[in-house]
Amino acid sequence: MREFDAIVIGSGFGGSVAALRLAERGYRVAVLEQGQRVTRELMERAATDPRRFLWLPELGWSGYFSQEIYRHVTIVRGVAVGGGSIVYAAVLLQPKAPFYADPLYSRLGLDWQRELAPHYATAKRMLGVTTCPTQSTMDERLRAAAERMGVGESFGPSPVGIYFGEPGVTRDDPLLGGEGPPRTGCRLCGECMGGCQHNAKNTLDKNYLYLAEKHGATIFPSHRALRLSPTSAGYRVDAVDPASGEWHQAFQGRYVFLAAGVIGTLELLFRSAREARTLERLSDQLGRVVRTNSESIVAVTDLEKRVDLSDGPAISSHFYANPTTHVTLNRFPRAFEWMKWQTIPLVDGSVAWRRALSAVARVLRSPIEASRVWRMKEWHRYVTPLTVMQDRDNQLRFTWRRSLLPPFQRGLRTETVQGREAPSYIYEANHAARALADVSGGFASNSAADSLLGASTTAHILGGCHMGARPEEGVIDGDHQVYGYPGLFVVDASAISANVGVNPSLTITAMAERCLARFHDAHSGRAMRP
Repeated sequence: MREFDAIVIGSGFGGSVAALRLAERGYRVAVLEQGQRVTRELMERAATDPRRFLWLPELGWSGYFSQEIYRHVTIVRGVAVGGGSIVYAAVLLQPKAPFYADPLYSRLGLDWQRELAPHYATAKRMLGVTTCPTQSTMDERLRAAAERMGVGESFGPSPVGIYFGEPGVTRDDPLLGGEGPPRTGCRLCGECMGGCQHNAKNTLDKNYLYLAEKHGATIFPSHRALRLSPTSAGYRVDAVDPASGEWHQAFQGRYVFLAAGVIGTLELLFRSAREARTLERLSDQLGRVVRTNSESIVAVTDLEKRVDLSDGPAISSHFYANPTTHVTLNRFPRAFEWMKWQTIPLVDGSVAWRRALSAVARVLRSPIEASRVWRMKEWHRYVTPLTVMQDRDNQLRFTWRRSLLPPFQRGLRTETVQGREAPSYIYEANHAARALADVSGGFASNSAADSLLGASTTAHILGGCHMGARPEEGVIDGDHQVYGYPGLFVVDASAISANVGVNPSLTITAMAERCLARFHDAHSGRAMRP
């Protein structure tokens, strides 16, 4: 048995905060991460080899990008030391006022906007937030689209977590007061979401996790936590190697901080509660309030290949189509080339089955036009994907039950909540795509999952362990502690109880900073071992 003071499960935006703040206070910290450390060499290979990019351990694919398909939602996420930061687009935005006023937050009796303000400031400093200083053809086209939609005044450069410096020039740590690693100025290669090979993107292995290891935290890659059990001394965590399935030596910790992402955290809690029967006192609210960012992904492709659009960071500019709808452009890396097969010509319609028929009919009427995107080479250089998010509420439920298909394993399954379904069609998204196509002469597309399956696609799944004033209302309390299990905390996107409406990375970080600050306040009198 490996013994630590605290065990952090997951190394993304929540887990990395927990690892650093605990290690700074002298706790012996273990970080369990099912993914591997991502090196420059791996990223170079992953750009052209999907077996090195995609995470499918059951097939022997050992990459760091995962796409998981459920009945009502398709989820993309990062799996690596550094979690989603390895493949995120480096955009770091604060939500608008409706996020803080959500009933699930307001009933806790806290002024959340005021409560989180200092922690947003800390998160911005640690993640190196700066305003994108560059603009290129893609940005000018997005500005023109915003103007065509009558909202040009809302267009502007994005706040991002990137060290721009001098392109290609390496300097001693310029961001963390000399405590961080050397950094290299951004080359504007557009490869952010495939993993930054050039040491410019502010991923967690270059800030929070880097400093956590300097303070003594130990990271264990290739450790997937499968079972969590209370003991007289805290909690036992049993983990396996996700590639081989072999069990690792068990871990024992006084405290456990769950940060495996919504999918990983829910899987661990459900499995422990429903199969191992070690966490049977968990609130029955587990998995009941899960949200996407009410988002839609559309794209516009320059079929004539007139301009290479890949120069710039992944997200460099954005605008608001209306007060509730946020639009960002994206640059896809070479490793995303396979995603062209998941596009389909743009169609409208809020009724899923009618939209699916319209999409199929459009392909059949004009198969040559419809297939031009699929037949393109170097598609990633000529496509402008748009991520469109809304702060309007939606809700999914995740349950734990056996599959109806072989091998009939138990696992997470989705259910919709009538009248609050996660959207698979957003009018404003299609409107933005058409506006961009008009100003650029491009070809507009939807996600095939949205149009054909009526399933929302998201990189920003939230909730599942929402807060409540008592166990009947939530899985965790206002300090992120799991009801019924002292010393067990949730610090990732699972703990976010409302729709952020923008990319949530900054909010996950700020929420985790608040949690750890309150944890230290509550445990300030307890001495750590030398």
